[in-house]
Amino acid sequence: MKILFVCTGNSFRSPVAEALLKKLRGDLEADSAGTHPASTIAPNATKLLKKMNAAKKLKKIPEGVDQKNLEEYDLIVAMGEEHKNHVIRKHPYLKGKIIIWNIDDPYFLSAGSDRRILREIEENVRELSASL
Repeated sequence: MKILFVCTGNSFRSPVAEALLKKLRGDLEADSAGTHPASTIAPNATKLLKKMNAAKKLKKIPEGVDQKNLEEYDLIVAMGEEHKNHVIRKHPYLKGKIIIWNIDDPYFLSAGSDRRILREIEENVRELSASL
C-alpha cells in the first residue's frame, strides 16, 4: 500500500509523518509532498526525530505534490483542508482517496509548539498504522 502525506512546505508535518510511518510499518510505502515546497527540511524536524530514532527515515529535501504521480497512491493524507482542496482542484477523481488530519503548521505557531505537533502526528500515524 502506498501512502502520501501532504502539507504546505513538505518541511515538517508531512515528512515527519512519512518518517514515522516508515519506522512503524516498513511493509508500507510512505511518501510526502508539499503544495508549495520549502527549500529545506525544518531543522527541528530532524532534531525531534533523532530523539525518536526515526531521523534516518526523514527525506533529505522537500518535494512538491505536482512532482508526484498521485494516481499511484492508495491513500493521501492531507494535513489540512487547504491541502485536500489543492489536490482535488487538479485531480477531482482522487477525492475518495483523501483523508484530512487537521494538524496545524508549527511554522506559524509559538516556539516549542513543534513538540506538540510532533505528538499529534505520531498519534495519528499510530492510529493509521493500526488500521491498515
